[in-house]
Amino acid sequence: MYAIRDIPELRACDEQRQLVRIPPELDVPLTDRVKRLIDTVEFRRLARITQLGLVSLVYPAANHTRFEHSLGVYRLALLFLKRLESDERFQRIVRPEEAELLIAAALLHDLGHWPFCHAIEDLRLPGVPRHEMFVSSFLLESEIGDVLRNDWNINPRDLVHLLHGGSPREPGERLLAGILSGPIDIDKMDYLYRDSVHAGVPYGRNFDQQRLVKSLCVNEAGDGLAITEKGKTAAELMLFARYVMFSEVYWHHAVRSATAMLQRAFYQLYSRLDLDVLFRQSEWDFVQTLRGIAGNGAAGVLLDGVFGTQRCLFKRVAQYSAIENEELYRRLARRPYPWLAACGEELAALLSARIKRVVAPFEVMVDAPPVHKEIEFQVDVFFPKEQCYRPLVQVSPVVRALAQQQFDDYVKRVRIFAAPRICEELRDLRDFSDLVHAAVDRADS
Repeated sequence: MYAIRDIPELRACDEQRQLVRIPPELDVPLTDRVKRLIDTVEFRRLARITQLGLVSLVYPAANHTRFEHSLGVYRLALLFLKRLESDERFQRIVRPEEAELLIAAALLHDLGHWPFCHAIEDLRLPGVPRHEMFVSSFLLESEIGDVLRNDWNINPRDLVHLLHGGSPREPGERLLAGILSGPIDIDKMDYLYRDSVHAGVPYGRNFDQQRLVKSLCVNEAGDGLAITEKGKTAAELMLFARYVMFSEVYWHHAVRSATAMLQRAFYQLYSRLDLDVLFRQSEWDFVQTLRGIAGNGAAGVLLDGVFGTQRCLFKRVAQYSAIENEELYRRLARRPYPWLAACGEELAALLSARIKRVVAPFEVMVDAPPVHKEIEFQVDVFFPKEQCYRPLVQVSPVVRALAQQQFDDYVKRVRIFAAPRICEELRDLRDFSDLVHAAVDRADS
């Protein structure tokens, strides 16, 4: 009888054969059918798209690729299955062919990403697809679909549904979807550690990944992951690692400056772009396409500051959070991007009058948390002695403080960026906050 432990990739993991090495000193088993997937044109494209995009402007070594990350997530899928296949409840819920579907999904989960994907998605512009939808064309209209059918006996549509098909119907489907994207999932567990390694910071590595994997179990309902009591501290540290990585890396003020500049340039150009062609390009070609269409206009100036031969990022003039001018933070956070762009232009006009110098509309930008909020860290803890499950948020003050309140409101600040030529003058304005309030009023009217 074919069991989960008989899956070729799990056997290769146990036997430590057909290995490829990825940072930090991790061996990843590559069976013949895995090799045929990663050697396709569509998957090789991920080797030319960096995982962190603009973060490398601040952390120079953070230029690892989505190809590397995908191999890391695939490796963790094998470790999750190795742990869970000995769980009788998991065996009853998940069939071997479903476990194989999970392995393929882990390997291909980022296939639909284009360069600077999340920054562009946060704009929520008409005609710009979610990357989850974009992945469908790669799976259904390419060589990858043939490999899945012939080597894996997988219908590509089943893979699309598992990755991005909305609410899973069956308990086993929900369980697998949670392994791919949930509070403790293989994607987060890899990118926190990998991004930390390449950025050269310790924050994303300060949780016991091995301990957390060994504590995995099935939740009480049988439709998701839980952890045993022994994994509680590791889970708390993983949440804290995520909090600090957002604070110090992903939402670093200079990273957000570059992001705001790229977003503003894309916003000005996107109606002239062939998005289907653009989003299939490598990162280098993507940037060159944008710069070619932008020319010497405002968008060209912004793109040159980010991608040109000399870095010239806009400077932070002010910032607001739930504890730094909460009123302005509430007025600016989670607004639609077109409104933020209009607010920046209104502020530029007010500042022109105030400092009696021409401030171009694109020279002042409002960067704010996007409309959607981060998902709360909801996972249950199993206590073997009592044979009961309790929500982690109930038994952990750390999780209660970080996951429910502080993540978005404290890490994702609102920032006002301005062109370097005027930033010092703007910082000296004692009534700058009043001008921001006035700009908000104008944008609202």
